[in-house]
Amino acid sequence: MKEERTEKYQVNTRSAVSRLLALMRPYTAQLVLCMIFALLANAATLASPAVASVIIDDFLREGKAQGGVYSILGFGVLYLVVEIAGSVFGLAQQRRVARISQSILHTMRKQVFDKIMHMPVSQIDDNGTGRLITRATNDVETVNEFYSDIFINLFKDIFLLIGIAVVMVAFDPFLALLSLTGVPIIFLITFSLKKLIKENFKRVKAITGQINGFIAENISGMRIVKAYNRQKNKRAEFKALNHKYFRGTITQIVLNALLHPSMEVINNLVIALLLVASFGRISDGALKVGVLYAFTNYVKKFFEPINDLAEKYTSVQSAFVSVDRIGEILDAEGSELPDEGLRGGEVKGDIEFRNVCFSYDGSTPVLKNVSFRLAPGTKAAFVGATGAGKTTVISLLCRYYLPDSGEILVDGTDIRDWKLRDLRRGIAAVMQGVFLFDGNVRDNIDMHGSVGDERINAALKAANADEFVCEIGGLDARVYEQGLNFSTGQRQLLSFARAVATDPGVLILDEATANIDSVTEERIQNAISEISRGRTCVFIAHRLSTIRDCDVIFLLERGEIIERGSHEELMALDGGYAALVHAAEENGENGEIK
Repeated sequence: MKEERTEKYQVNTRSAVSRLLALMRPYTAQLVLCMIFALLANAATLASPAVASVIIDDFLREGKAQGGVYSILGFGVLYLVVEIAGSVFGLAQQRRVARISQSILHTMRKQVFDKIMHMPVSQIDDNGTGRLITRATNDVETVNEFYSDIFINLFKDIFLLIGIAVVMVAFDPFLALLSLTGVPIIFLITFSLKKLIKENFKRVKAITGQINGFIAENISGMRIVKAYNRQKNKRAEFKALNHKYFRGTITQIVLNALLHPSMEVINNLVIALLLVASFGRISDGALKVGVLYAFTNYVKKFFEPINDLAEKYTSVQSAFVSVDRIGEILDAEGSELPDEGLRGGEVKGDIEFRNVCFSYDGSTPVLKNVSFRLAPGTKAAFVGATGAGKTTVISLLCRYYLPDSGEILVDGTDIRDWKLRDLRRGIAAVMQGVFLFDGNVRDNIDMHGSVGDERINAALKAANADEFVCEIGGLDARVYEQGLNFSTGQRQLLSFARAVATDPGVLILDEATANIDSVTEERIQNAISEISRGRTCVFIAHRLSTIRDCDVIFLLERGEIIERGSHEELMALDGGYAALVHAAEENGENGEIK
């Protein structure tokens, strides 16, 4: 099982709050309107106990004369109107805040997805699929819970706390002081658990990323799992990850459960303290019963938002962790911007590597001072043992990675100065591991969204894929996820057509005929002969039929080019390449060089 990836950052609460405020800035006017609604709703909440206290003291205890609005009926109707008004303003505030919060989340999801789409391949490799999926789904959903469950009531609760404190001081400063004695205790309990809650959330979210990556990996590789009967082993690995997540969530529940009962106990103790302190004052007439009734109501209302905020404190911490993790992705340097660059236009196919060195981890060299030049229209092949650096040459040419040193020129311009959109439009690659998207044949061929049906059909014909595509329903035929409704050979033919459709200046074939039968391969070879005219072609292949007719062949060994020349020249040299060819011919392995 993969080792647990540790998070490389500390949660920055200030940064998380700043990011949330920045997202809310475009909605300032609407937020002001929400504050007004919250103030009106709170005014109604504050008024209702005061109205009830007048009914109790003036009419029920003292029996004052009633007339018009100043009566039990009049104040009863006033009490009803105040309650209805509070509900209406509260509903208006909630609806408006809900719309704002969902707009913010819409923006955040778009930002995260756009960032991942323009993230360099090296960063995608460093982050891993599971972590990126977690950022784009689980973390955004956690922020959604923060907005929908907490942010909606945040304005109202804050203004309500301030309003209740002011009203209680106005009624009776002594009782107000007693009512506020529980607040420091609440904050002490909450902040004493702060560190434990935050650290636990970090662990839970790291494990969530592992689970997402594990599930995605095993669903994609399910055929391999079944072929080697690894279901039991994979189940054991998942059980271990799931148990870690279980322990983390149980800890979260326990910490959350400690807060709520503590708030209830403190609330009731404060009310009991008020009753004890008020008994003597009511007896000597210094305090009215209605005022005490209002105070007990205010205390309950005062502690309701505090209890709610304390109970939701874990959700707030979770949201801050998620915002910080999302920010880690959004703030990562090195985004690939398709239109950024000095050189644009058509790629003609002049390729040159000048003393290129590269390593994936910064320490283990994969390519060492690789230099070569391919004139437009050249057919070149790279051969060598697995790990020699063949595919790395292609990855650098497509600018999936940048060289550690040296230069890579396309049509005389460094690839760093090319506009990525034009560079990759002019360099089409057919890889051994074909990936097809869920959709239809047309969408999988026309990846740039600018190729008409006529060119798509021509590309399918050139790739000898037109016959089976017609049989399954043409360009609108359904393609399942990863193209699982096609054979391996058919997927490669579609990938070949996808590369040809854009009429690229450079065509790359990385073991493109490895999983195609001999009959289909012959058709592909005929198609290659046609489409390679006037176009630079780079092959990574083991079959002699693909390599033999190339203008130049490069033999790579441990990241270095040790031989170069045509097939005849290298055979005459009688070196490493000739040895590979002789071994393939003697073993009779369909002419494959290994």
